[in-house]
Amino acid sequence: MKDFKYLDKNSVYADCACQSLRPQPVIDAVNEYYTKHNSCGERVKYDWGVITDEKVEATRAKALKYVKKSPRRYFVSFTLNTTYGLNLLLSQINIKSAGIKTVVTSDIEHNSPFLSTISCAKKNKIKRIVLTREDDGSLPVDKIPEHSLVVVNCASNIDGRLLVNIKDVVKKVHKSHGYIIIDGAQAMAHSKEILYGVEPDAICFSAHKMYAPSLGGIIIKKDFAKLIDTNFIGGGMVDDVDKETYLLSKDNKEHLYTQFEAGLQAWGEIIGLGAAIDWLNSLTKEDHQRLKDCTERLFDILESKSKIHLINKEPATTMSFYIDKKEMGYDSHVLGAALADAGIMARTGYFCVHYYLDHIKHYPPLVRFSLGYHTRPGDIDRIEEALKNF
Repeated sequence: MKDFKYLDKNSVYADCACQSLRPQPVIDAVNEYYTKHNSCGERVKYDWGVITDEKVEATRAKALKYVKKSPRRYFVSFTLNTTYGLNLLLSQINIKSAGIKTVVTSDIEHNSPFLSTISCAKKNKIKRIVLTREDDGSLPVDKIPEHSLVVVNCASNIDGRLLVNIKDVVKKVHKSHGYIIIDGAQAMAHSKEILYGVEPDAICFSAHKMYAPSLGGIIIKKDFAKLIDTNFIGGGMVDDVDKETYLLSKDNKEHLYTQFEAGLQAWGEIIGLGAAIDWLNSLTKEDHQRLKDCTERLFDILESKSKIHLINKEPATTMSFYIDKKEMGYDSHVLGAALADAGIMARTGYFCVHYYLDHIKHYPPLVRFSLGYHTRPGDIDRIEEALKNF
């Protein structure tokens, strides 16, 4: 694509599940902030600050619109990443006021929700349940107890499988007097539609997985935010401070987002996210088809290799596999290094899903290819050539 001209023709980037490449309009937007209106948001009255404030507020609106969430019911706060957002919520929620008796997650979760739910359950001395996801990504709704706090992904970072019954899950949780937080990190770039028409209590995401700079975000229901006892506090979150007391800015309905934004924010990165959302919305049918074609072709290649054990049941922009060390004489890490020598950048290991991949499935370290809108048909040719002996 023209927006990735900086990507050398001999370089194959296949690690979008970790962080996507940034298209030129996003790079330009960040550069413009630093060179034309580098200023603190919400703190200054000079012209540069006014521009920054306008662009940051525009990004909040764009993020809500991107996943079709009403500003009457939701607001957006920016964080460091998905992990940070989940921890902000789970470490500060008033379990007693919320009536929560159980914390629920699933077996295929990234360490972000997996570890934060362990911490939440231990801190609050409540039960924690780990449910088994089906091969199609669905969650067994009949096994979700009443009064549960459910924290699950809607797209896996292993094989891209989706929470296909997300509507039923959200409906069941709310009908059972519970709450649900969605890890949307892997869905925001290529599967955002799964978040349409559902109203989870919060969605945590990482901008750097959706063609934006390194940044996180929380899309949260206003009613759910009331259950958070804010104790991670700093500048930008208060309207007044006395010797032993303070007045939180979130009490002003126009500044609800300050509840999770302690200290100076990453203004340039937030503006970059706004540009990334604009860019994603501008993609053509041809752009989407190219990624689809590359994805399906790579799936066919991996599935056809007798020495490759593909985890995916169907094509997805994220695909993982392992090789048998006894058969090949080396493991996935060595293969990853060999791919790197061939100019192919892929991830190896357990991708922060240790419990499922290592302790449940007992897989050896894996190789993961994750494609994006920068992926060229020639990139798949290069991968096929590199794997010709498999």
